[in-house]
Amino acid sequence: MSSPTISKISWGSMNVSGQVYKDCKVWPGGSRNWDWRETGTNHHPGVQPADVEEVLKKGVETLVIGRGMNEALQVPPSTLDYIRAQDIDVLVFQTEKAVQEYNSLAAKGAKVGGVFHSTC
Repeated sequence: MSSPTISKISWGSMNVSGQVYKDCKVWPGGSRNWDWRETGTNHHPGVQPADVEEVLKKGVETLVIGRGMNEALQVPPSTLDYIRAQDIDVLVFQTEKAVQEYNSLAAKGAKVGGVFHSTC
């Protein structure tokens, strides 16, 4: 099962396999809206293990995190440690760069997943 391509990104909008999201989670074979209210996420302290757990359970070998267009979303060291403790590589970038990296890995057939914030 391949990871879906993120075909378009702009402020507040990401297109994944015909679905449009503000923030999204993607993994081999699927995607869904990333609703921060599910885990109480905010820009600070940022991405929590609970935000990425679902994607990690989908068999990814690499997780890409998009911190927003202006990189306002933080990624605490504890979250990075949580991901790496499961033998999963993690890459953190400004969201447009993160999408480029994610799509490049997906195109190569990598088992890649991601969580992406499309505004600030």
